[in-house]
Amino acid sequence: MNYRIRPANPADVPALMALRTDAEHWLRQIGSDQWSDPETGSRAISKWHQHIEDGRTWVLLDEGDTVLGTVSRGPADRDFWSEADELHTAFYLYKLIISRDAAGSGIGSLVLDWACRVAALEGRRWLRIDCWRTAQGLQRYYERLGFTHVRTEAPSHRKSGWLAQRSSGTILNPERSLVVDTGEPLSIPATRDARG
Repeated sequence: MNYRIRPANPADVPALMALRTDAEHWLRQIGSDQWSDPETGSRAISKWHQHIEDGRTWVLLDEGDTVLGTVSRGPADRDFWSEADELHTAFYLYKLIISRDAAGSGIGSLVLDWACRVAALEGRRWLRIDCWRTAQGLQRYYERLGFTHVRTEAPSHRKSGWLAQRSSGTILNPERSLVVDTGEPLSIPATRDARG
């Protein structure tokens, strides 16, 4: 199966909302408090539209154009990362959501490889993430995929804060990669704040 990645467009918002809602339901079923504050209604839709307009969100598709997942990038979250982390040296990955139907297919690992390749093309040393502090299963998943725990931050107004990074030179699937839609450059412009 070949999986594709392309920039999201406004027509994708219903599929993105469905992915987030399904992820919220699944997390509740397994007893996780992650995303226990459902993103619904006009506020959530507005956020997706803004991220799409900013060029920060992509969709993952199968050969039949079914949306299987999404991923976003953005600036360093200043609740967690500081100037001492050399913010400009990293690509910051957010909202990696894979549909439950595609879980276990390895598409998440392919997305991380894609992000590493983009980071390397941009001259960035790291791919960085932050995870929910209580999501030990998710943390172990990222560690299995080459991430190293940097530290845990615990601001009182946030439940995320488990910080990890992976070298942009780490490619776990060299024989297999996401197909970037024809006409779309592999190097996606960074948001203004992402460069520090």
